[in-house]
Parts: sequence; C-alpha cells; structure tokens
Amino acid sequence: MNKKEREYYRKKLLEKKQMILIRLNGFYTESKDIETDVAQDPVDKADSSYTKEFLLSLSDAERELLLHIDHALLRLHRDEYGTCQSCQKEIGKKRLEAVPWSSLCIECQEKAEEEAG
Repeated sequence: MNKKEREYYRKKLLEKKQMILIRLNGFYTESKDIETDVAQDPVDKADSSYTKEFLLSLSDAERELLLHIDHALLRLHRDEYGTCQSCQKEIGKKRLEAVPWSSLCIECQEKAEEEAG
C-alpha cells in the first residue's frame, strides 16, 4: 500500500472515529436527561428504563467499533494495515473501502464467523 492510500484510509478512519465520538456524547447526554426526568407512573418509569438501556447498548456497540478503528490506526502506523491478521494476505480494496477497520480478509472473516456461530 502506498503513502497516498495509507493517508486516505487514515483520514477515513479518523472521520468515522469522530462521528462515533459525537454520537457517544449524544447518547451520554440523552441517558443523563432520562436519568434526571421524574417519571410520574410505573409505565413512564419502565419506558425511561428501556430507553436508557437501549441508548447504553448502542453506546457499547459504538465503543467496540472505536476499538476496531483504533487498532486499524495502529496497524496503519506500523505499516501492517491492509494485511490480514490471520493469513497475512492482502485485504481486498473493496473490503477496506466498505469496512476500513477490517483486520481480516473476507475468507478469514467468514471462517471466524463460522467458528463463532
């Protein structure tokens, strides 16, 4: 991978990271707003609890994605980006374009999903 491509993916990863951080901040603010609302009855309390759980579960998924992005940025820094962490083959450009934080080629990703599933 040449320098121009590495810079392109670095920028793409950083933009995605920034979007996630903005969303996480929004989730945090919303969950705090729900926490401070005084619910009038059990139905309102249940609805508030469900909404807060939903927002927090979304933020967990976002946090996991942030970890993947940070690992991809580290691989970029180490000149390991675009190489499958399992088989050491090059990860396809289409895959990196769709999922720039990919650490596995499509074949290894499918194997990993089969084993996990």
